[in-house]
Amino acid sequence: MDRTDALRLEHVRRQQRRHQNSGELARLRREMDKTLRPPGVHPDRSLGITRRTFLHRSLLTGAVAGAAAYGWFPLLNTIELAYGAETFSFAWISDTHLYPKEVNTRFVEKAVRAVKEVQAMQPPADFLIFGGDLAQLGDPVELQLGNEILKELTITKYFIPGEHDWYLDMGATWEKLFGTSPWSFDHKGVRFIGLDTISHAPDYWSAKKMTPKERMAHMATLDSSVAGAWAAVGREQLTWLDRTLSDWPKDRPVVIFSHNPLYEYYPPWNFWVRDWREVHEVLRPFTNVTNIHGHVHQVLYNEIGTLRSIGMLATSWPWPYAPEGVPPLTIPMVRVDPGDPFDGVGWGKMTVRQGERVDYEYMMWRQDVLATAPWDAGTGDNINQILSPRLADRMWPYQ
Repeated sequence: MDRTDALRLEHVRRQQRRHQNSGELARLRREMDKTLRPPGVHPDRSLGITRRTFLHRSLLTGAVAGAAAYGWFPLLNTIELAYGAETFSFAWISDTHLYPKEVNTRFVEKAVRAVKEVQAMQPPADFLIFGGDLAQLGDPVELQLGNEILKELTITKYFIPGEHDWYLDMGATWEKLFGTSPWSFDHKGVRFIGLDTISHAPDYWSAKKMTPKERMAHMATLDSSVAGAWAAVGREQLTWLDRTLSDWPKDRPVVIFSHNPLYEYYPPWNFWVRDWREVHEVLRPFTNVTNIHGHVHQVLYNEIGTLRSIGMLATSWPWPYAPEGVPPLTIPMVRVDPGDPFDGVGWGKMTVRQGERVDYEYMMWRQDVLATAPWDAGTGDNINQILSPRLADRMWPYQ
């Protein structure tokens, strides 16, 4: 057998092993799905996502009249939360991906717009959650710029980091400006929790002698074959989460904020946390849990067992839907006009009303939000999404 034949045989064997491993992984996923998504088990129906879209005009005036010129904001989803003691609202902004002003002003303009719209909320929001990826490359200049923009909001602010904020200096600037995660607080009958899902990547950079900028460049990509499966909650934080919920009644609402989704949406883009099964084991006894997450830059909804997950918009740019694995409960948003930098982006607002009713709003800066035809949605149709091999597959085709 010559070298070429040997290489071909080894390639065939590797493909067979991959097929076997793929089949085993599929079997494990089916078993886990039966465990976490048994028949008849779902989040408490006192909180339900509707399939209607309501439109209302912006009430912004004065200093933010320019934002009002975009016309309509969609009110998406009516949600019910048990134990809402009184009416209150909170806002979410994330994934601003700021560059220094001399590099990119559009992202700055959109972040400023979101902040001004939160300022204009009537009644005012009780607090703001910033959901990570304030910066693009973790530069202290970018993080300080974001801090200055967000300082315009005088309401209470809570922060969780994104990978773009962290891996230049391993979170040193972020924690100096915005504090540490995880954290929790109770507010008017709801327990709110903020998790750090981004700082638990295995250290591969030291052995490769990467500079901080090289490490940041690797971690800023959505190709998991480059940076690895960095997203995780981590054992210490799982223990903290279990302890933090130990005194909370099982039927009362819990809202968890994270940068990454707390389930396996699309691992090749790190749209997950790799220990999501352990997270669900901790949360399984609770019947009214909502995870609000960033990172995906898109309208996204999923239910696994008693946990519902809501993906949030970015202010910077929208990601396309993954080529596979989009949760079936998602109502896809319309494909975005690439010529309009304000299309397909925005922020989010949740209003908890008396009578246990909550209005959840995607504050997207366009009129048509939800796709009414499959060809408008781009959810894994493989026609308008051109897929390419992973970087690792291109470099080492026989591994």
